[in-house]
Amino acid sequence: MIKWLKELLNPVGPAALVSESPSGLSRAQVGETLAKQLALVIDLNVCVGCHACVTSCKQWNTSGAAGPLMDAQPYDANPTGTFFNRVQTYEAGSFPNTDTVHFPKSCLHCAEPPCVPVCPTGASYKRKEDGIVLVDYDKCIGCKYCSWACPYGARELDEERQVMTKCTLCVDRIYDETMPAEDRKPACVKACPTSARLFGDVNDVNSEVSVAIRERGGYALMPEWDTQPSNRYLPRRNQSAPRAEVGGTSA
Repeated sequence: MIKWLKELLNPVGPAALVSESPSGLSRAQVGETLAKQLALVIDLNVCVGCHACVTSCKQWNTSGAAGPLMDAQPYDANPTGTFFNRVQTYEAGSFPNTDTVHFPKSCLHCAEPPCVPVCPTGASYKRKEDGIVLVDYDKCIGCKYCSWACPYGARELDEERQVMTKCTLCVDRIYDETMPAEDRKPACVKACPTSARLFGDVNDVNSEVSVAIRERGGYALMPEWDTQPSNRYLPRRNQSAPRAEVGGTSA
């Protein structure tokens, strides 16, 4: 957890185990080490910035248990919309050796989520059985404390319902036994045309995601905040080699 937040909460001691959610799912204690942690691993080397993950996430979560997600003025000068997943695109390097980087970002389902202890109603919580961080909409009062505490900007206010929203790892999808086994994965993972998104248990050393992290140098975003994000990124290979020259000019 962020140092200042630990110091702020220290006078009242560690948070007690929160009572079960309305659905009967247990909630993790602050600082508890979980045996299972579901998360995403994103391969920045093959992400092409197509936004298929963004649109599939929006479609599923607007029609599923988390929605509807508001889009009051999607095409106005000041669009108002709610997204669980966004792709940021920027240019790296210096001319003429520049590189376009597409960087998807959503809730990182931290091992020490700072959004949980600041919530005054207990609406933000981390599930004990799989480590997914969720919001109980029935308890959320839209105070935005969680968004202020999150260093990644992963929380968004649904202005129509006045509740805070975030990536759920499609929890209503991955456990749906009425769906074919191959479809029981987050909508963003299923939709990615380049397989840039992997999904699994990062605490299982033999899982696909753990192997990818170990073999390809997967890293956590902004580790200096000490939130221990569960999602990881696989780094891009060096794309900035000088261009070969043909006939005295760059190829």
